[in-house]
Amino acid sequence: MERESPSPHGVTRRQFARAALALLPAAAALRSRPAQGRAGAVIDSRISGVRVGAISYSFRAIPDARAIVSAMARMGIGEVELMSNHAEALAGAPGPSNAEALAAWRRTTSAATWATVRGIFEQAGISVALLCYNMNVRQTSDEVIEYAFDMAKGLGVPAITTSTQVSMAKRVAPFADRHQIVVAYHGHANLTDPDEVASPQSFATCLSYSKYHAINLDIGHFTAGGFDAMAFLRENHARITNLHLKDRQTPAHGGANLPWGQGDTPIGPVLRVLRSERWNIPANIEFEYPGDPLVEVPKCLTFCRQALA
Repeated sequence: MERESPSPHGVTRRQFARAALALLPAAAALRSRPAQGRAGAVIDSRISGVRVGAISYSFRAIPDARAIVSAMARMGIGEVELMSNHAEALAGAPGPSNAEALAAWRRTTSAATWATVRGIFEQAGISVALLCYNMNVRQTSDEVIEYAFDMAKGLGVPAITTSTQVSMAKRVAPFADRHQIVVAYHGHANLTDPDEVASPQSFATCLSYSKYHAINLDIGHFTAGGFDAMAFLRENHARITNLHLKDRQTPAHGGANLPWGQGDTPIGPVLRVLRSERWNIPANIEFEYPGDPLVEVPKCLTFCRQALA
């Protein structure tokens, strides 16, 4: 039998399993949360029972945040993982180029600010399911962390997803514990920096800091890092809040981000296991390869429908 050794972050597989058990109450709360009430006609974008939505980052080429809402509605996307910058734009924030003005504006926001943003999506029939608020250990102050949780509460979401560093997870943990809001860590494919969230061990370290910490598994980046996304999903589904869908190659093939069906990421098998196991895990389209989102995101939706036909 292979001897279990600590990861570069000092966490073994057994410790990872204990962290998973600690997380189960938070994960259960996330998935049992009742759907938001909506003012507009509800868009149901489930495919064969699988929750298929999109992160608003997919539409980053569209400068008008309201146009993003309209585009998603036209495509029939019924749930969004909302980027914080899009939420702020819809709330009337000054642009990020004026950092002082933006910081001052943020201090004027309240729950009502974000309820108004949620209402814009609800009028279009779209549920705001998650908030994506990216943090950086070198730039994100405690005041900004607190602001992120306040935004999540105002939007009525049960979890925040974030691209950040492993060391940031330790700083975020007391906030997650106090607010009792899940924070799901998004991974990339950077395996050279031990502070980057990328490997199974780095996810384990993030989970170890709080029972409210979870995983936002990007199956494309995980594949590009040389890991088996399907195996990781099967082993850790109880602590995964949502997936990001994209098609990347393995390191041996170059790791490129490609139109769906041209890379090595098991998008179809992952969608089918969500269906067969009836795991209530949102599978969110994250469009990142070159092209026009108004053209390419519908192709991604078609891919999902065909994979689940």
